[in-house]
Amino acid sequence: MNKNILKTWDASYEWKAVTLLTIGFGLVGLDRWIIAPLFPVMMKDLNLGYADLGNIVAALGIAWGIFAIIMGGLSDKFGRRRIMIPAMVVFSALCGLTGVASGLMSLLFVRALMGVFEGAFCPTSIASTSEASKPSRRGFNMGLQQSTFALFGLGFGPIIATQLLNVVPSWHWVFFLVAVPGLIIAYLLFRVIREPVHIEQKTERKSWLELLLYRNVILATFGLFGTMTGVFVISAMLPNYLTDYLKLSIPEMGFVTSAIGFGGFVGYIAIPALSDRLGRKTVSIISFILAIVFLYLFKGVGNSPMLLFLLLFMATLFIFGCLCLLAGPIVTEAVPASLISSAAGIPIGFGEIFGGGVMPSVAGYVAQNFGIDKILFLAIGGLVVALIISFFLHETAPVKIKITKEAAEVG
Repeated sequence: MNKNILKTWDASYEWKAVTLLTIGFGLVGLDRWIIAPLFPVMMKDLNLGYADLGNIVAALGIAWGIFAIIMGGLSDKFGRRRIMIPAMVVFSALCGLTGVASGLMSLLFVRALMGVFEGAFCPTSIASTSEASKPSRRGFNMGLQQSTFALFGLGFGPIIATQLLNVVPSWHWVFFLVAVPGLIIAYLLFRVIREPVHIEQKTERKSWLELLLYRNVILATFGLFGTMTGVFVISAMLPNYLTDYLKLSIPEMGFVTSAIGFGGFVGYIAIPALSDRLGRKTVSIISFILAIVFLYLFKGVGNSPMLLFLLLFMATLFIFGCLCLLAGPIVTEAVPASLISSAAGIPIGFGEIFGGGVMPSVAGYVAQNFGIDKILFLAIGGLVVALIISFFLHETAPVKIKITKEAAEVG
């Protein structure tokens, strides 16, 4: 018997796999977002502007989106390990290579290539988490796994970046240092991660085109357009908004920006866990409303780092919680086991192309030509669109479906 085949739920394997996948996804976030808090320094050395920052972030996002769609489907066919582990090795190495970039074109090339392999890792790792999880803990585990993307990349990332600048000779060395942990986790994933039964036994194989028949997959895709617009416009442009518009110092900027990661970390865990009990649809609607309210309040605050931190923490708590629901259980619970990675890949992929690719470029153009303070209107607008779409989702939480079935049987 192949020891890498996952046949039944295994508590020991569940926690080993989820722990490593959680750390791995955090390193995806760190490698991806470490560039944003470094950009106020990089733009001076490399003679770059706001539009360049938007395009650099967009290049990674578009490549991520395309390959999340492609590789999510291929991992359903060929296996999680063959896609996920090599992807992590390569994107970690490419993060280090960012440190040797000498101008805009080299940055665009390296970050786009990095997006290819991070895009391959993302849906495959989400599917692996879903498959390793006990159904009653699926929402919590998927939230936990994705939570470190925000915690490492947008919480610790700005602090790590701004503090390392005081220690290392230049910003180049920051990229070299943050690339190393990914190589270690890739090796540990190689030792632990198993293949699900339906892949190894080649059973229940279905075409990914069948995903078009599932309402939640289509709605989640469009919902992620708006959600990722909010996430990536804020994540890419906020450091410069704080330093250039609100005139915060670099350490103050690092502190305030870290609220994105810490708020996102809490939201990734709390919101999906809450949806395990109250339902995915109900929790997503309430969370989008609160995210819009807190981000609007954030926009009206002046140069007050602590208040900015608190409002940004609350806004991103709900934004990232919704992102996890739309990219995770809302779609993976709606499709057959043989389509889980494809189901995660399509919304994430198209959401990344639009929200993580097109919109940061648009935000850079807006900041360059109309003022960087106007970027928050883009983020709020994206969340309003996602809120409207969330009203039309089908409920997928096991506890809510069970209650509905029991009520129907009694009736």
